[in-house]
Amino acid sequence: MAKRKGLDLVEVAPQADPPVCRIMDYGKMKYLESKKRHESKKKHAHGKVKEMKLSIKTQPHDLQFKVKHIKRFLEDGDRAKVTVFMRGREVIFKNKAIEILNKVLEMIPEGEYVLEQKPRVDGNMATMVLAPPKKK
Repeated sequence: MAKRKGLDLVEVAPQADPPVCRIMDYGKMKYLESKKRHESKKKHAHGKVKEMKLSIKTQPHDLQFKVKHIKRFLEDGDRAKVTVFMRGREVIFKNKAIEILNKVLEMIPEGEYVLEQKPRVDGNMATMVLAPPKKK
């Protein structure tokens, strides 16, 4: 019957007793399955990670300006990675870099972010990751 219709005989449920087969276009079935998988991956996307780079020497006004960008990233549904770079002898002042990251947290209102990664120092940079709050 399948050959007469120009289709394939596909075993749908081999574990059933008796096994269940269906006459269908196998290529079309595989295509639709891949489309379905692709669509489900779209729904699980967490957004991009946008990075904001700062320095220990970043001035207060520049910090306010960059925090405004971080807020916009979070509003758009993207995660924000905030990095403070320390160059040369600035590495001595690791506590200053952590203070800058904590200051950024103070400048963003409490309900507008979820702290995904606490401020921490890795070599010559201090980083933290903020995510947008989960929508109900």
